[in-house]
Amino acid sequence: MARDSGQATVELLAAIPVLLIAGLVALQLLIAGYALTLADGAAEAGALALAAGRPAKSSAREALPGWADDDVEVFVRGGEVVVRLRPPSPIAALADRLAVTSTAFARPPKR
Repeated sequence: MARDSGQATVELLAAIPVLLIAGLVALQLLIAGYALTLADGAAEAGALALAAGRPAKSSAREALPGWADDDVEVFVRGGEVVVRLRPPSPIAALADRLAVTSTAFARPPKR
């Protein structure tokens, strides 16, 4: 019995890195989901601006929070507004792989 006295502590120390990695993965996936929600809203804002005859790119960018300024790309083709957003991540390569894209459509006003 005396030989087992520190086993629980050793097992806990071995499990801490696994728990931290699992928590980091879960947090990163939640952030990616939030980025998709933001991209959806930005694409819709751009499409609504396009339908009203205003510039879609600037409207889509204004619909995003400040941290996204360097991580967003907005494309406008006809009545289609596409927003590509990289979620924040401590690992840049991971952020590139988790980039989300959202598309919204609007009929441009007749001129």
